[in-house]
Amino acid sequence: MLFKKSLILFSLIILMQGCLVFHTVSYEVNLDDEKSGTVTLNVSDIRSDAMNTSELEEDKNQLFNFILESDEFVQQMSEEGKFILDRKLFISDGKLSGTLKYSFDDVSKVEGIVYQEPFYFITIPLEDSIISTNGEVIISEGHKRIMWDNTIRTLKFKMFSVDVNKGSLVELTKYLED
Repeated sequence: MLFKKSLILFSLIILMQGCLVFHTVSYEVNLDDEKSGTVTLNVSDIRSDAMNTSELEEDKNQLFNFILESDEFVQQMSEEGKFILDRKLFISDGKLSGTLKYSFDDVSKVEGIVYQEPFYFITIPLEDSIISTNGEVIISEGHKRIMWDNTIRTLKFKMFSVDVNKGSLVELTKYLED
């Protein structure tokens, strides 16, 4: 479950809070060399599963103040080997989405991607849904693996997270416009 726990931009932070959810997350990893490069992470249709006003306020504060604006978030990500270049929230097709761009010196800091010449790969639980990738998906007993040949300089993958249309999730679009 390591991948599931660190999957998101808002990755560690969102899952620690447990109240912010999203529909999909996609990664585009541009390699400068075997180990370093930049990542563009896109999260679509961010919502809250808050059950009351207090929880909703916590979620809004976490997303709009901590993740989007704070230096503390930048520092925390830096300590994880992710050096923030850009972060933004925006409305796309009427839904709140976000983009995080960061650089890294060690590709394993990017959701645990492993480089073993001549391949890059990421291992994920069987229950996680891969929507798309420019790599090859290999399914074995106990896990899935996305593999890329080391001649590929941009590693891409998109994952399904939550069916945001089920349940009583709070859309956050209107709070970005405030």
